Parts: sequence; structure tokens; C-alpha cells
Amino acid sequence: MITRIVRMEFQPAHAEDFLAHFKTVAANIRNFPGVQHLELHRDVGQSNVFYTYSIWTGENELEAYRQSDLFRSAWAQAKSWFADKPQAFSLQRELVLE
Repeated sequence: MITRIVRMEFQPAHAEDFLAHFKTVAANIRNFPGVQHLELHRDVGQSNVFYTYSIWTGENELEAYRQSDLFRSAWAQAKSWFADKPQAFSLQRELVLE
């Protein structure tokens, strides 16, 4: 399992545009083969900063998504609204405390 966190900073005038856009593509992303979980978070202190949090069955499935037409079409519009380059992190769970 791979956890993927992507930080995206948008031009303030386009934060709500991104949110509306994400809502239109979220179900398709969530239903992509290999996606186990998908969330969108908004930064408490910067309303134009969003994070996607997703869980994938493996690196191959994540890479297949990144090379897919769905990825290209879903992010084509969002890219034009970025205020800064996105930061992406792929993580493997090491320890869980409950």
C-alpha cells in the first residue's frame, strides 16, 4: 500500500474554481483501478492551499494513474490555476499507534 499526499497552492482567485473542478472528477479518480481511498483537505491557515490524500494498492497502480488520460484531463485545467509547483509525497506505512 502507498499513501500519496499532494500539496497544491492555487492563485487565491481560483481556489473555489479548483474545488468545484475537483468535485466533478473525484468519483472518477476514486474509481480508478488501485485507488483504495481519496480525500481532499484544505489548509486551515491558507484557504488557497489544498492537499489530496490517497491510498493506492501499489506504486504500479499509482504510476498507471499518473500516465492515464484521466490524470491528464483532470489536471489540465487545475495546472493553469497553480500559484506554485505542487509537492507530492509517496509514503509507506511503518507504524500505527492506536
